[in-house]
Amino acid sequence: MSPADRKTRRRRRRTQTAVRWAIRLALAAVVFGAGVALGEALHDNPKAGGTITYVHTFPPGSTP
Repeated sequence: MSPADRKTRRRRRRTQTAVRWAIRLALAAVVFGAGVALGEALHDNPKAGGTITYVHTFPPGSTP
């Protein structure tokens, strides 16, 4: 095996490793973004059927 072949193999291996790490980083960014989006969606939407309180003040002498 000539030194040029070794260099080519080393360069190819280095490129493949860099591509794998780039894919992993991109996947992590997508998962993180999806988590943030889900958290914001859950935070922004109030729960349905919440309690509503009405306050009514009776003037003095109006109740027996």
